[in-house]
Amino acid sequence: MKKIILLLVLLVVSAVFIFDLHTLLTLESLKARLEEFRAFQAESPWLVAGVYFAAYVVVTAFSIPGAAVMTLAGGALFGLLQGLIIVSFASTVGATLAFLGARYLLRDSVQSKFGARLKAINAGVEKEGAFYLFTLRLVPVFPFFLINLLMGLTSMKAVTFFWVSQLGMLAGTAVYVNAGTELANINSLGGILSPGVLLSFALLGVFPLLAKKVTDKIKARKVYARWTKPARFDRNLIVIGAGAAGLVSAYIAAAVKAKVTLIEAHKMGGDCLNYGCVPSKALIKSAKLAHQMRKAEHYGLQATEPQFSFKAVMQRVHSIIAAIEPHDSIERYTKLGVDVVQGHAKLIDPWTVEIKHPDGKTSKLTGRSIVIAAGAQPFIPPLPGIEQAGVLTSDTLWHELAQRDQAPKRLVVLGGGPIGCELAQSFARLGSQVTQVEMAPRIMLREDEEVSRMASESLTQDGVQILTQHKALRFEQRNGEKLLVVEHQGQEKQIAYDDVICAVGRVARLKGYGLEDLGIETNRTVVTNEYLETLYPNIFACGDVAGPYQFTHTAAHQAWYAAVNALFGQFKKFKADYSVIPWATFTDPEVARVGINEQEAKEQGIAYEVTRYGIDDLDRAIADSDAHGLVKVLTVPGKDKILGVTMVGVHAGDLMAEFVLAMKHGLGLNKILGTIHTYPTLAEANKYAAGEWKRAHAPQGVLRLLGKYHAWRLG
Repeated sequence: MKKIILLLVLLVVSAVFIFDLHTLLTLESLKARLEEFRAFQAESPWLVAGVYFAAYVVVTAFSIPGAAVMTLAGGALFGLLQGLIIVSFASTVGATLAFLGARYLLRDSVQSKFGARLKAINAGVEKEGAFYLFTLRLVPVFPFFLINLLMGLTSMKAVTFFWVSQLGMLAGTAVYVNAGTELANINSLGGILSPGVLLSFALLGVFPLLAKKVTDKIKARKVYARWTKPARFDRNLIVIGAGAAGLVSAYIAAAVKAKVTLIEAHKMGGDCLNYGCVPSKALIKSAKLAHQMRKAEHYGLQATEPQFSFKAVMQRVHSIIAAIEPHDSIERYTKLGVDVVQGHAKLIDPWTVEIKHPDGKTSKLTGRSIVIAAGAQPFIPPLPGIEQAGVLTSDTLWHELAQRDQAPKRLVVLGGGPIGCELAQSFARLGSQVTQVEMAPRIMLREDEEVSRMASESLTQDGVQILTQHKALRFEQRNGEKLLVVEHQGQEKQIAYDDVICAVGRVARLKGYGLEDLGIETNRTVVTNEYLETLYPNIFACGDVAGPYQFTHTAAHQAWYAAVNALFGQFKKFKADYSVIPWATFTDPEVARVGINEQEAKEQGIAYEVTRYGIDDLDRAIADSDAHGLVKVLTVPGKDKILGVTMVGVHAGDLMAEFVLAMKHGLGLNKILGTIHTYPTLAEANKYAAGEWKRAHAPQGVLRLLGKYHAWRLG
């Protein structure tokens, strides 16, 4: 149906030019026929007005050149006031029809093809599209028909388009209609818009943007109205929280010679160093070595059951934390120029932070800008009996299990996300009988089904019992036995355990440091704009507390924007860029991703092609007895532009860096294929994946001709 309508539109427009109907919409034609039109008008004024209105709508709806002449005709036939009213509504109705036509005929295909690139544009149009459309309408330099068609491809509402267009075009319409009342004195359309008139329109076009700036200033003043701003500040920047986001924010401030204070209530380095990334990776390494000892026959060695003290394994974990601690220490950051204060911070007003020190004393600091980097904490579901169940989290298990000689005998892991999968596999390899409980249909739900299946098979091979579609209901104790009661397909089941780790997600830390008192909005995270500003333009939030991602590397990435905008926002602000975000789950094999995967492409209606390369065919992986996994690349159909990459395999998190760089700088698969990769390395998987794409897009016709050429050369 869409193709038929599009064909009809093209036929109508073509007919206008084939039969020279467009010559009727010229200034010369109008001046020659004006008296004839006036005679018709004298006989049937309402009919002429109706026909004129309909003709104007048709011309604008089909984007036929001649709207300017039609507007002059309106002034010449109906005068300034009546002509302005008729032309204003006719042009708006026609423009809206063109807008709706472009939306119906083209938007779905454009969005599916360029959806990833248009995502930011759609978000901007949804938020501030009316301002930009109003500006474009005020300045008649921008082609009228082009604005109609392009806006139809965006997410702007038709009602918004109509009324903004009506208001925005009014000034330009008035100029042309007024000129039409003096039609005899006009020799060319160019004479209507003199340089002075164009300059006036340009200045008028800037007005909405200036008005927005003024409005933002007024809003900011209202926000600050109940507070008294200090005459002087103690610091250029105060940072609350010394995790990844806070450390980077403070470092940047110190690097540009700003006076900065970093406040931390607990341990420097935050969750990643003390409870998350670092200890879990240390545990994963020990568990992997134990696994390799059991599978030593794969390497031509004698398999053996590893003998170890779990306490020693945990001591190694803590020794690694201690080895990395100096990188995030008070001493290091003090040398870098950061004033580090230990204590609990609380916002008193938009510029003042009260610090409660470990000795019970309090002090206050004022800062021109403040960055909130308070991080996140494990979410504990409110299940009956959970408080008596002795539940461990990814934060507490490192301390609680540190003195045990044996790993937990029967361990339940709640949650099938990345943290739950990493811990379930590691503890299974260290001798625990692990049951992993997940409410969803599969573990690692954000990944494609085949990736989830590969992870599930690997964990199962290591002895993890995975129970998907099992909903945890409550914890019980019977006859000294700890039980988790779950529901599956309407039936209750009991799982006996000795220890349970809750890994069902993390939530932003939002309480205890003054957000409520200042009225800073929260919605699972601290609500910020694209510049990471909160309700108060001088208070920023970044890292896990701000979302939308809970990764150490994105926290550091956001911190750059928060710090730079906080210190230099009066000159230029930078929007946080989330266009290329990589992440990895460090199971064995690892699962790494950047950009969209196949299930997200389908959900978002983005057209794509899939290229796969099996790591079981990679020489180095075969030599290492690690020949399992895949590289899965999504590209724009027919092009080598990368939309996303998923990788499953040994060191997938490291190997993904090449694709991250390529996507960041717009490099396609051809560039990766043309890059020399050392042999034999795992990194060759990236090149071979690019080669698979190239092979699928080889010019078959040219190859057939080459085959004939070489056959001819044989004589």
